[in-house]
Amino acid sequence: MTRKLPQSASLATPAKGAKLYAPSAANNAEAICAVLAAHAPATGNALEIASGTGQHVTAFACALPGLVWQPTEIDPQRRASIDAYVAEAGRSNLRPAIALDATAPGWHREHGGQSLIILINLLHLIPTSAARTVLAETMAALAPGGCFVIYGPFKRNGLLTSEGDLRFDSELRAADPEIGYKNDRDIASWVSATGAQIERREMPANNLCFVVRNRPTL
Repeated sequence: MTRKLPQSASLATPAKGAKLYAPSAANNAEAICAVLAAHAPATGNALEIASGTGQHVTAFACALPGLVWQPTEIDPQRRASIDAYVAEAGRSNLRPAIALDATAPGWHREHGGQSLIILINLLHLIPTSAARTVLAETMAALAPGGCFVIYGPFKRNGLLTSEGDLRFDSELRAADPEIGYKNDRDIASWVSATGAQIERREMPANNLCFVVRNRPTL
């Protein structure tokens, strides 16, 4: 799914060769890695949804070497950037990017059994119906007991809590009235309806991280 987005929502700039560089990815990678180190499984298959430039997934593959990382991205220019980062990293636990539209129903059937799935800075860029599809498909793709980590900006109890969030959400909705910040309580409700356990963590720059643990095998 592609949407009309304001310029402030896409801050990746050309770097060396096919590589793109996003300052936000460089700034938040360490904080997200800390969450993953505390909650992710030590081994297994890890899927990143909407991997963007590729900066995050290469950092994660270095920080969690026991997981085999599969980046995904709908945009071909960004897949080329991911592959450039992957090639530069030269890690055996990091695969080239594959095309995936996570808002399309049914993708879990091809990508099931994941020990870890991570989703960064996507839900505010898509409509609510698409966000619910992403979450439902992700939960279906998780292995029993698997971990799902969601990171990004969210409303708190229906409210935007900083001037920057108010401005960015307004820019998003001006570009496309169907997109914008999602409510933290809605995310928790949609995910916990599957029987999963969910923990919310405050993150730097007024972001949130949801750590979701899928039900184990009965």
